[in-house]
Amino acid sequence: MTRTRSPRSRSKRRPSRGLRPLLGWAVKLGLVGLVVLAGFAVYLDAVVQEKFSGKRWTVPAKVYARPLELFVGQKLAKDDFLKEVDALGYRRETAVDGPGGVSVAGNTIELHSRGFQFYEGNEPSQRVRVRFSGDYVAALSQANGSNLAVARLEPMLIGGLYPAHQEDRVLIKLDQVPPYLIETLVAVEDREFFNHFGVSPKSVARAIWVNASAGQVRQGGSTLTQQLVKNFYLTNERSLTRKATEAMMAVLLELHYDKREILEAYLNEVFLGQDGQRAVHGFGLASQYFFSQPLSELKLHQVALLVGMVKGPTFYNPRRNPERALERRNLVLDVLAEQGVASAEEVETAKQRPLGVTQRGSMANSSFPAFLDLVKRQLREDYREEDLTEEGLRIFTSFDPILQLKAESALSDSLKRLSGRKGVDEVEAGMVVTNPETGEVQAMIGSRQPRFAGFNRAIDAVRPIGSLIKPAIYLTALERPSQYTLTSFLEDEPFSVKGQDGQVWRPQNYDRKAHGTIYLYQGLVHSYNLSTAKLGLELGVPTVLKTLDRMGVSRQWPAYPSMLLGAGALSPLDVAGMYQTLANGGFNTPLRGIRSVLTAEGQPLGRYPYQIQQRFDAGAIYLLQNAMQRTMREGTGRSVYNQLPASLALAGKTGTSNDSRDSWFAGFGQDVLAVVWLGRDDNGPTPLTGATGALQVWTDFMRKADPLPLDMPMPDNVVQAWINPTTGQGSDPSCPGAVQMPYIRGSEPAAGQACGIQAPVDSVMDWVRGWLD
Repeated sequence: MTRTRSPRSRSKRRPSRGLRPLLGWAVKLGLVGLVVLAGFAVYLDAVVQEKFSGKRWTVPAKVYARPLELFVGQKLAKDDFLKEVDALGYRRETAVDGPGGVSVAGNTIELHSRGFQFYEGNEPSQRVRVRFSGDYVAALSQANGSNLAVARLEPMLIGGLYPAHQEDRVLIKLDQVPPYLIETLVAVEDREFFNHFGVSPKSVARAIWVNASAGQVRQGGSTLTQQLVKNFYLTNERSLTRKATEAMMAVLLELHYDKREILEAYLNEVFLGQDGQRAVHGFGLASQYFFSQPLSELKLHQVALLVGMVKGPTFYNPRRNPERALERRNLVLDVLAEQGVASAEEVETAKQRPLGVTQRGSMANSSFPAFLDLVKRQLREDYREEDLTEEGLRIFTSFDPILQLKAESALSDSLKRLSGRKGVDEVEAGMVVTNPETGEVQAMIGSRQPRFAGFNRAIDAVRPIGSLIKPAIYLTALERPSQYTLTSFLEDEPFSVKGQDGQVWRPQNYDRKAHGTIYLYQGLVHSYNLSTAKLGLELGVPTVLKTLDRMGVSRQWPAYPSMLLGAGALSPLDVAGMYQTLANGGFNTPLRGIRSVLTAEGQPLGRYPYQIQQRFDAGAIYLLQNAMQRTMREGTGRSVYNQLPASLALAGKTGTSNDSRDSWFAGFGQDVLAVVWLGRDDNGPTPLTGATGALQVWTDFMRKADPLPLDMPMPDNVVQAWINPTTGQGSDPSCPGAVQMPYIRGSEPAAGQACGIQAPVDSVMDWVRGWLD
């Protein structure tokens, strides 16, 4: 007997004809979705590998100060040494314990240097003992007592050349991390890091439970790999699409790269703070930014603070929110105790430590925008912009942080003293400090507020130099010993010159007086305009301008008589280059701020050795320096010895432009040259002359810098001759008041004249007039 199936039973076994098309479409859509998802995964895989296997970061060039070199006999005060050591982040310890430690016992300082890779090679880390006596290094040895010829500390990082996105980082390797960092990071941020494949279901489930229980988002489920993906490839957009993409990329990243490589990338990528426009990425830079120490030297309490900040770098910023940061740090330490990463005793000791972050604005944390501007300009002559902002070049410079701080302090202190005068608060400033022998720029100020970047007056404020031009005129004369000596007679009397355009030029002295017959050197010492201008016209304006060119002034000025009294305009950097030739015995050394450049890997890329060329006879320079030293003793610069010791031989010159719109001073000792300019940006008049304004800043700086006294050896073609100071004629050394003056050999007066002949000058008072330009 045959059974037939009922319609109901048949309908259970096969879908209705109306559902079949829908299922077909669902299958097709599913297949298409899988294809699209697979294609998207392939695309993401390519994205992950391309960036992670290539150049992961654009790293800005790092700019370093000069390294501090130590040797016996070096002029270096103990306090200055300690100030730089502190800025380098050395830890004050009772007994030195490893690199970066320093101990002080009286005049003896022991430290363990960190070592550094310089252009010439690697400087090893070593323990060094330095003993000071007065302002000098009296002894230098290793910790075992054996003498050291020289020791060099690592240079201070003073800034960088950043790309447009303003990110900065110090790249580190896993073998450079301090103890506890990896364990702390994993314990706090991703306990399953070494067990998951980019996404941790357990962490996601735990986060869902915590957030559901709290009724708000309190915990995330992202692994370290996911955090790296978000920071490295994605944005902070909060959406399911972005979260799903993040998870896929995390899995793909773990498929191609091992845990150590991912962890190292995370340590270098994570965002940990904001320094103005500069974004602080990675633990390497964060360690320098917050503690002024290399990452490898951090202790447990410092590691805990940085790891705690990963959750919210702004919210837990230890400088802005120290109480909140301290609470977060201690919470992290408690986690370490719970997880067995650190013992209870270690954690309790770490909790007793202060946050230990450096004060913002110290030497190590601040930029020096004027000097960095000079470095950028010089680098751009040889390198492309992308090389400077992306390749991690290491730039070694001549910058001296100790002299920079002293220059800034001198400017600030002087402007405070002058602030009672009407209009001084509107006065701006520019200052340049160089080494006279090498032409290296050691410090630079571009504003009365030196730490604010903006218009760099040291380089770009091109202003009339006034009497700063006068040494060029007298040097031109002294190069002609058959015609001019320091004791040649000049007439300081009114005169006028009619130009080709019919204009009549009538120069005047600052005091509106004429001083009659004077000696040539007196015209410079007292900065007399009448005698100086007349001398310049005798020599010829074009001839004087050629002298300026030989001194290093590259600007082209018209040969107008007014140029003889400083109508031409220069920047403080230009003036420093001009006076550099005078300070260096007639040898021209173009100013420079860079010494050498290394690649990010430490390979030598370029050197900037100083160039030198003899431009003037040493004898003529010697005579000019003699007159410029007299300027400081007898003339317009003599107020310096109200603050400086009389034994300190210095040479210099004041400068004041019309209506006191510009106040200048340029001067030097044996090892320091400084140029100061004060004036208004709108070119308005000021209440300051060269002597009452710029000279005051210069004097205060020299008092702080404590330079070596000027000591130019007497050239072979120079002789000393005894003269009667009232006649300029040769005199017997036994004559009352007889003085010695230098002359180019063959131009000196005959010796042995009678004593007591009257002076060819109007009065003795003419010798001491000329306080101001």
